[in-house]
Amino acid sequence: MADVLSPPPVLRLRVRDTVREADGVLGLLLEDPWGARLPAWEPGAHLEVRLPSGRIRHYSLSGDPGDVRTYRLGVLRDPAGRGGSEEIHTSVLAGCLLEVRGPVNRFPLVPAERYAFIAGGIGITPLLPMVRAAAAGRSAWSLLYGGRTLTSMAYRDELAALGGGNVALAPEDTHGRLDIDSVLRGLPDTAAVYCCGPAGLIAAVESRCAALFPARTPHVERFTAAPDAAPAAALGSGSGSGSASGPDEGGFDVELRRSGAVLHVPPGRSLLDVVREALPSVPSSCEQGICGTCETKVLAGEPDHRDSVLSAAEKAAGNTMMICVGRSKGSRLVLDL
Repeated sequence: MADVLSPPPVLRLRVRDTVREADGVLGLLLEDPWGARLPAWEPGAHLEVRLPSGRIRHYSLSGDPGDVRTYRLGVLRDPAGRGGSEEIHTSVLAGCLLEVRGPVNRFPLVPAERYAFIAGGIGITPLLPMVRAAAAGRSAWSLLYGGRTLTSMAYRDELAALGGGNVALAPEDTHGRLDIDSVLRGLPDTAAVYCCGPAGLIAAVESRCAALFPARTPHVERFTAAPDAAPAAALGSGSGSGSASGPDEGGFDVELRRSGAVLHVPPGRSLLDVVREALPSVPSSCEQGICGTCETKVLAGEPDHRDSVLSAAEKAAGNTMMICVGRSKGSRLVLDL
């Protein structure tokens, strides 16, 4: 978890070039305008990117950590999304300057004797550097990589060069859905399973791991909220497990210690929305509890965590919370804002 007291550096980087990585996938190559070395990073890291419109989006670093002059991102164009990918595909050109924060790594590659990587679509972006690291080391590894069509699957040539015999490409139009059991069955207890991709794929991997290896929890990174996450519109409704307790059927008060404001968060409104009344510039991005942009230090009170960012231990500690989806288990929270 990033230390909220020591935020990652803010950089102003130039788009050196854009590259068509696959159908619908645009690659951005970023560099320091003056040629300086970029902060080091490890597989699984991402950048928080502020687009020209002011939108904040998070993109995995898909390049080589050994390249100290270039950051590479891969962005899937999603016409049905919230506008960030459309802006990148249509407005971010070579020569543009972008403000980025990071690198931040909430999806680290843990040491293991064997790795099983499972990628769906643009979920290959954080896994590619992991595959590169595994191929360069002594660990055994395999990659199952699915996509809508073969031409929509980015980085195929790089993966072939890293070890084509360990890579199984399974485009859905010719292979159907990914055969997850073919990867998981026979894995030793010491193996590490990594998955990134659509919510349905992650849910399937988690389900099969729970059935086949109850003691093994896969390492996952989500681009959308978990299927069982509380929707923003329902936050504070008092329904379902883990709902906030307190007055007004899920309502609670929040004190912004540095600002001096005390606000009431009623049922049906997110904590982030209410905080914005006093602090309009409070940072946020996904508003689904998956990116970590709105992570805030908790000074008092017990958070009701509903995000997919913090680990179980971090949630139990209650030192920080994602205010876009989190609420309070008691009648009052005090935040370092």
